[in-house]
Amino acid sequence: MATKKWVIDPAHSEIQFKVKHLVISTVSGSFDEFTGEATTSEDSFEGGEIAVHIKAASINTNNAQRDGHLRSADFFDADNHNEITIKTTAIKQVSADDYTITADFTMRGVTKQVDFKAEYGGKATDGYGNTKIGLEVTGKINRKDFGLNWNAVVEGGGLTVSEEVKLIAHLQFIQQ
Repeated sequence: MATKKWVIDPAHSEIQFKVKHLVISTVSGSFDEFTGEATTSEDSFEGGEIAVHIKAASINTNNAQRDGHLRSADFFDADNHNEITIKTTAIKQVSADDYTITADFTMRGVTKQVDFKAEYGGKATDGYGNTKIGLEVTGKINRKDFGLNWNAVVEGGGLTVSEEVKLIAHLQFIQQ
């Protein structure tokens, strides 16, 4: 079976997250620096491989004070754990454009298996003759599974930050 090699096009890709704050609203953020590569068969992601490397210190929630706290030992401990990695262990096609992805997710030195849903966006050739494919990936993690334990109890007994974090990646790959 012939394979194709791809790399993430960072100018046309995003890695985002959403987490509940005070249980009443959602805070969104992203990572500004990441790389990644994929290997696929000629016509499908099934059985392929994807690896994504995210620079933890590149977290961006549009609030400098919050971003500094998130980089600290209370959360990402970016000085000691500078990279978040996601490496697929299985990719299965469930319909024409839908996939389930199982991956080893490593953050703060802890690796856990995480399941994601993915939707294939299609294939196109850009104005420079580069072949590109798109993939939207969604999933959830429990941040405490990775040692991101900081929290504060607020009046009424609620917590400041939810344990569940939603992950969203809009990835565009360039064929090599």
